[in-house]
Amino acid sequence: MRHYENLVIVKPTFTAEEIQASIKAVEEIITSNGGEIAATNAMGMRKLAYPINKNERGYYHVIYYSVAPAAIVEIERRFRINEDLLRFVTIKYDTNREIKAWNTFVEKANKAVEVPKAEAPVTEEAPVTEEAPKTEEAVAE
Repeated sequence: MRHYENLVIVKPTFTAEEIQASIKAVEEIITSNGGEIAATNAMGMRKLAYPINKNERGYYHVIYYSVAPAAIVEIERRFRINEDLLRFVTIKYDTNREIKAWNTFVEKANKAVEVPKAEAPVTEEAPVTEEAPKTEEAVAE
């Protein structure tokens, strides 16, 4: 089994639920062809470098997985058929140096999922009372 990375760009006209359904369909394509998904990284909505099918933006999602090399042809064929995707790119990690980088990317993606962004602590503040604005007469007294 070799290590791969897929970047997919989903149409921006979808709702959040439709985008998640499209991502789940992409992941299902990979797993149905014998792939094991190691990590995913939702990069969010971003501006495209150039318009694709009159779309200026797209939802970027990266998937790191391991699969037999023979399955890549079928995975890419099914990606081409999927009309929800504007673009996709498959990157193969072959050498030991590339596999080490792949493992680093997977670790970073898994850490990003485990540790949500820290929210500001909620503190109770004294209620703000609004005073009537002072007029010039009240100030003079």
